[in-house]
Amino acid sequence: MPVVQMSERKLLILFGSQTGTAQDAAERISREAKRRHFCCRVEALDNYSVANLITETLVVFVCATTGQGDPPDNMMNFWRFIFRKNLPPSSLCQMDYAVLGLGDSSYPKFNFVAKKLHKRLLQLGGNPLLPVALGDDQHDLGPDAVIDPWLLDLWEKVLALYPLPPGLGIISPDVLLPPRYALHFLDENADDGDQPQQEAARDTPSELHPFAALMVCNQRVTAESHFQDVRLIEFDITGSGMEYSAGDVVMIQPRNSPEDVQQFCQLLRLDPDRRFVLKPSEPDMALPAHLPQPCTIRHLVTHYLDISCVPRRSFFELLSYLSPDELEQEKLQEFSSAQGQEELYSYCNRPRRTTLEVGQLSDVWVPLWVKKGGMKFPAKPDTPVIMIGPGTGVAPFRAAVQERVAQGRKGNCLFFGCRQKSKDFYCQAEWEELVKKGFLTVFTAFSRDQEDKVYVQHRIRENKGLVWDLLSRDNAHIYVAGNAKEMPAGVAEALKTVFHLEGGLSSSEAEEYLAALERSHRFQSETWS
Repeated sequence: MPVVQMSERKLLILFGSQTGTAQDAAERISREAKRRHFCCRVEALDNYSVANLITETLVVFVCATTGQGDPPDNMMNFWRFIFRKNLPPSSLCQMDYAVLGLGDSSYPKFNFVAKKLHKRLLQLGGNPLLPVALGDDQHDLGPDAVIDPWLLDLWEKVLALYPLPPGLGIISPDVLLPPRYALHFLDENADDGDQPQQEAARDTPSELHPFAALMVCNQRVTAESHFQDVRLIEFDITGSGMEYSAGDVVMIQPRNSPEDVQQFCQLLRLDPDRRFVLKPSEPDMALPAHLPQPCTIRHLVTHYLDISCVPRRSFFELLSYLSPDELEQEKLQEFSSAQGQEELYSYCNRPRRTTLEVGQLSDVWVPLWVKKGGMKFPAKPDTPVIMIGPGTGVAPFRAAVQERVAQGRKGNCLFFGCRQKSKDFYCQAEWEELVKKGFLTVFTAFSRDQEDKVYVQHRIRENKGLVWDLLSRDNAHIYVAGNAKEMPAGVAEALKTVFHLEGGLSSSEAEEYLAALERSHRFQSETWS
């Protein structure tokens, strides 16, 4: 087995993360790499210049899978590039790589992104150090049940190819590694502006400059006795310049409340108005995107630090180095170990303890932007649409129906399901009014109002003749939105049953018919957990 020279002991870690779990795992790998004296760089996939991948020799990819097998937002551009058909099959022949996937086995396309990426890197000539790892949120210990043993195997393989420098051993886990960044506080008398410098460019994506929108409606749409508090929230975006269409998703940029910011600063004995400049500990390390320089502690904590989240395992690992109490150190070390994850879950995740125990938005001026994408409704004016939206999945369809009604379009068919008609039948009065006017046909399923549980897939089968006629005769489009766990698979099976019973298709033909609908964008889904 060839051994590389010490000057080449560089490790690149690229992550695609939607909620931060993949980024946290990537940074954990980075810390372990530094204990093995690697020069290590961690970047989001879309922040990395993917054309440089042909020059990399050792890369670890950490990728989450979202929705129905979709890549996270911060790896979309990379995803499109890596699957270009004109890439030579030997593009990555000098690259050793490993792929860690993070997903949820209750979803139909479990870890689809990691599996597909691993296969594609192999097609491009990459040399896999290990089989793709498939972390599972459904495991009692979460994805760490896979990550922990996988990392042991990874370092064994890596160190065989990239040995430790002569005379150096692995840095003990008892030793606190140097920080990635240092805060250099400014002289309070220095005259370099009273406020943090703001980003000057205005042609950047809207998420970098969200519009401060006034909340004009915050209405509970479930009964007071119902255990879920589901709300209809409306914003006034007059003057924002935002453009949106039915099915787009509004992204809200939260900020920590002044009370929480004050409490955080008091705990760390920091002056919230003290200004600083952030400097990386290594020359080639990038600064956090869009952080103003200089910045005040108050601005940093308010807009950039997630102090109201449920802390991750890595948070307790860091605290274990800082605690002066020996017993507390031991408990924190246990929480950050593989063996202590069950106890950590009971202590932290189950009661949803946050970093400060409290954290809520206290201001009705909410920064937001429109994320293009999500559900798209390309049906022609005379084309009927079949919308399947149980629970809060009905939300994008409300916008679509309102738009189609305003344009005088009929042929709108909605399958809606919830627990009880009296408690969580969202927009009931609105639907009933549109039914009376002939704009909408609604089929409802109330799972707790009947002796036998009834779901939207049952209503699809019961109305199989209508569904098949709309599809085969009128070229209808089907849209599915809602919970990403069992519902999409149940709806897909119900539709294939319709194709079989009404269309006379075999099982394989029904499968292909549904796939063809999806390829032609006549079948679309937007699901979430």
